[in-house]
Amino acid sequence: MTDLSAKVAKDQSNVLAKGPFQRLLRTIGPGFITGASDDDPSGIGTYSQAGAQLGFSISWTLLFTFPLMAAIQEIAARLGRTTGRGISGNLCRHYPVSLSWFVVTLVFVANVVNIGADLSAMGDALKLLVGGPSSLYVVLFGAICISAIVFLNYSRYVTVLKWTTLSLFAYVGALFLAHVPWGEAASGILIPSISWNETFFTTLLAILGTTISPYLFFWQASEEVEEQQLDPKAKPLRWAPWQASPAFSRIRADTLMGMAFSNLIAIAIVITSAATLHKAGVTDIGSSTDAAKALEPVAGRFAFVIFAAGIIGTGLLAVPVLAGSAAYAVGEAFRWPVGLERRPKEAVAFYATLASAGALGMGIMFTPIDPIKALYWSAVINGVCAVPVMAVMMQMTHRREIMGEFPVQGWLRALGWLSTLVMSLCVLGLVLQWVL
Repeated sequence: MTDLSAKVAKDQSNVLAKGPFQRLLRTIGPGFITGASDDDPSGIGTYSQAGAQLGFSISWTLLFTFPLMAAIQEIAARLGRTTGRGISGNLCRHYPVSLSWFVVTLVFVANVVNIGADLSAMGDALKLLVGGPSSLYVVLFGAICISAIVFLNYSRYVTVLKWTTLSLFAYVGALFLAHVPWGEAASGILIPSISWNETFFTTLLAILGTTISPYLFFWQASEEVEEQQLDPKAKPLRWAPWQASPAFSRIRADTLMGMAFSNLIAIAIVITSAATLHKAGVTDIGSSTDAAKALEPVAGRFAFVIFAAGIIGTGLLAVPVLAGSAAYAVGEAFRWPVGLERRPKEAVAFYATLASAGALGMGIMFTPIDPIKALYWSAVINGVCAVPVMAVMMQMTHRREIMGEFPVQGWLRALGWLSTLVMSLCVLGLVLQWVL
């Protein structure tokens, strides 16, 4: 009887393990975390500024970017899963050293600027909540983020990242407190509106730069390698083509969920800012204090708390991802031992680079730079840097000597090149506006 009970219990456990919720948890991986980290304090600042400046009319860009960002992220993930190497690891083996270091330098510099801007916004947000010196909070947050990624076990750290994504739901709450004119908001999302001026192109490039950022490509590609190495049965698809079908299906589901989540939160922030800041005539956000003060009369003090807490929560998610992707880029280019599953003593140079990116980011912010302005312009820098990175990645993933039986083809390749073209045109439009 005991044996029978044990068997029944085991069977029930197996059924539960195969239930929809468990399958969802297993599907959530690098793509979902990448999508959530896309809504970092830089993204929040950019989307808030976009909504304040241009109102609901800019919302359509986030619907437009969804298939583009999903395609380019899936391509990055396929590269990592197919080759067993990240973007830099493939670059340094198949392309000239000069090109490899050009790309790696762009990514590292953009990430350091982004880290500094994010940490500064986090420090400013905590100062709003509890008072005290924001510079001390910058150092505190920087130390927490870097220490967590260096000293926590990889599997445990990934779990922390997944739970941190819940902080983004704060902005969904803010959306329903903002008294949104939903007809006007829907029109802004569904009907494209283009203004031929510098403000529009700068804002559009900032949105694209924070939505389709180089650090996201490097992170997701490298994390696919990490996930594959943790599974003793999994091999790079070039050498295990029979694993390709389930691997690509899982990558697509994971990436689509992550990018959809990212864009839904972004739309919530833009609409909230448009319905409050833009309607109140606040079209230029000078600081997080200005944004909070503008929100408070409409949604009460809770809006102020949401704004500040959201920046802190998303920063705790994004800063480690930014530092980690910088370390992957540099470490793979030097062919060092890399990977968050390794202990620090097994990958000293990799972790030293990771810590250096965080430290440099902290140092940048000990300057008289406005946090929200820094967030906004770091997104513009990301947009400019993304163009050469995307072009190289698209060319790389079409080469059979790199991808074996699985070069990126068809509609996915078309969307990847469309994403690259759109980003290039935005950069060109911005340059022409500056010149003319």
